[in-house]
Amino acid sequence: MSKSIKGFSKLSKADKQAWLVENHLSDPEAALALMDSYMHTDPDVQKRHDEFIENTVANFYVPLGVAPNFKINSKMFTIPMAIEESSVVAAAAKAAGYWNDRGGFTSEVVSTTKIGHVHFDFDGPFEVLTELFNRAHDAFYEATDHITSNMRKRGGGILSIRLNDCRDRLDHYYQIQVRFETKDSMGANFINSCLEEMAHVLRAEAASDPACQGHELNVIMSILSNYTPECIVRSEVSCPISQMGEGDISGEEFAHKFKRAVDIAQVSPYRATTHNKGIMNGIDAVVIATGNDFRAIEAACHAYASRDGQYRSLTACSIDDGIFRFSIEIPLAVGTVGGLTKLHPLVSLANEL
Repeated sequence: MSKSIKGFSKLSKADKQAWLVENHLSDPEAALALMDSYMHTDPDVQKRHDEFIENTVANFYVPLGVAPNFKINSKMFTIPMAIEESSVVAAAAKAAGYWNDRGGFTSEVVSTTKIGHVHFDFDGPFEVLTELFNRAHDAFYEATDHITSNMRKRGGGILSIRLNDCRDRLDHYYQIQVRFETKDSMGANFINSCLEEMAHVLRAEAASDPACQGHELNVIMSILSNYTPECIVRSEVSCPISQMGEGDISGEEFAHKFKRAVDIAQVSPYRATTHNKGIMNGIDAVVIATGNDFRAIEAACHAYASRDGQYRSLTACSIDDGIFRFSIEIPLAVGTVGGLTKLHPLVSLANEL
């Protein structure tokens, strides 16, 4: 039977491995050999991997592949993809070749705004809280000036601050909602640091306000949201349906059958879930390869697919005047600086691609 352990994180890697195999694995010698075989031979590279997470006992490799021939906005790209599921890279490469012969992809960044909140409870009159917020508004900017100065030099920073009354959802519940522009960084640490400073200002203002005496203001948390409906990208392919024939299937039949499949994913959550999973196969693979947070992207995309109250396809398809159009619009908050982009050499290579 396994034993509990205290201070595991302070053990050396070798001692972690020894405890693990002795308490959990049937063949300790083989398990140790397996873990050691997945360690990098270059100690500097291994040290870098060891520092990515806690309690490292081995490396878990995911293949890095590439999908060539992506024509995007008239420029050719080879796309890096890190994924363990067979056929995903092959399918992406095949699609790239198919659309390369039909004009390629058009893609645009629609918007880049990210959002964070100070979540808090207040049991006093709304009018008192409104006056407090209005007085503190400029102080929120002043308190975060030292955090936002570099971001402002790059064209980013805080875009707006507002008070949300959320008592229709939860008793005494309010939000300070802050919109941010973080340019080339994902911005999580930047956003959270700003929100923490604003929470300090909010507490201080409430403590010094005579109208708040006898009422409780309690900050619950200050944190960015991974739901980013104002940080949107859009991509599209299109061509005459006469160009879409494949084998024995005519272009018209292929286009209409394709559209029907997308239409089903728009109305059936069962189909939409599988449809969007296939979409995320490709997106996640690129997100992982470029050192970004695929869990955050997944959460945002699936929330976006449910934004009207029903879970739907992330893609849309139309046929008008003989022209087939297939498009995707998703929230995509990613960074090309910070995080793993400097720490992981393969991430640097993938971002250069």
